[in-house]
Amino acid sequence: MSLKDLNEKRERLVAQAREALDEIKKNTDDARAAELDKRHDDIMAEFDRVEATIAREQRVAAAERRGEERAEEERRRQRPNGGDAETRGVDDTSKPEYRMVFAKVVCGVAPSDLTAEEREVLKRGTAKFEQRIQTTGTTTAGGYTVPTELLNEIEISMKAHGPMYDADVIREVKTSGGNPLKLPTVDDTSKIAGAHTEGTALTDDGSEDVTFGQKSLDAFAFDTEFIKWSWELEADSIFSMEALLGDLLGERLARIANKQLTIGTGSSAPNGIVTASSLGVTSAAVAAITSDELIDLEHSVDPAYRKAPSVGFMFNDTTLKAIRKLKDGDGNYLWTKGDFQAGVPATINGRRFHVNQDMDSLAAAKKVVLFGDLKKYWVRKVGSPVIGVLRERFWPDLGIAGLIRFDGELANTAAVRHLITAAS
Repeated sequence: MSLKDLNEKRERLVAQAREALDEIKKNTDDARAAELDKRHDDIMAEFDRVEATIAREQRVAAAERRGEERAEEERRRQRPNGGDAETRGVDDTSKPEYRMVFAKVVCGVAPSDLTAEEREVLKRGTAKFEQRIQTTGTTTAGGYTVPTELLNEIEISMKAHGPMYDADVIREVKTSGGNPLKLPTVDDTSKIAGAHTEGTALTDDGSEDVTFGQKSLDAFAFDTEFIKWSWELEADSIFSMEALLGDLLGERLARIANKQLTIGTGSSAPNGIVTASSLGVTSAAVAAITSDELIDLEHSVDPAYRKAPSVGFMFNDTTLKAIRKLKDGDGNYLWTKGDFQAGVPATINGRRFHVNQDMDSLAAAKKVVLFGDLKKYWVRKVGSPVIGVLRERFWPDLGIAGLIRFDGELANTAAVRHLITAAS
């Protein structure tokens, strides 16, 4: 099914879901109401599957584009002088591959006897990796990618992560080094000026002095641990195992970053935005919230923050599902669908929202909804995430691992508040 067809199906499902809920009136009997409610849930479940399919199709298309760009760049790099005219009639398959060049060296060919192209191919980094290994013989350890007849594609299980590493959501600070980065703070909101009496000296007792504070953005490191795969798998797989595993480890780094920046304890770890936020509203129910409570949460944040363009809600997908069903006092849904193709986001009560799967679901005493100026949460990124590949050290096998360094802190706790459910 094409993206156009998927988008059209998505629109139809939204209309059907609204129709199901709109049929529930005050005089609708309980059995019919339950039937319509279930119908709505089934439609929205299908809606979620369609959205996931759209996201997967876009992800695959992006991956294909990246692969084509990498392949073109490799072909361009291997052409003499980077040109095209000089290589007409030359078979690209004759270009040296790393594993073939490395095998030459292992078999006794001196590096000085290699061609310039072969020496360039051999210039790869080394690192220390564990003995655990992905193999061609065990299907779940990699053998599924070794074909007798296999299409050149792979189904990667997906799990949503984000948005706490997204510079469009949070305040991003990039540094090359990991030394502590101090963030000065000041809260002067309780101070005001007073009436002045003519001819009276101004008071100078220090009681109105400004008090400054300071927060620190450090550089906490996280790693993916080591993955190793066999020489046979590298040689036989229809995929580039290095590229595939590199993409997967990149997602692992993204997931740990989002988790720490969401619920990190602040002790030898980032101070996650949920951890750092202040109380806005306590719900009346243990595992449910109301439209009025969401409005109360909005107004628990000072208007000075509420007017910022980066203000919005944050919650996980199960909480979003519950909020989709809420209406205001006039019977209007708080959730308004956006225009996917036009880039117009859906909103809650007219506010943007972000789905963060590392936040808690509705249950007793859980911080399930955030609201405020999310740009007041600072994320310090030290360099870029690093993916390292082993080749020589554990020959003939190969290994790969990822590293990332970052920290996060809420500059002003009044800017972001949370809704916590009742304890019992």
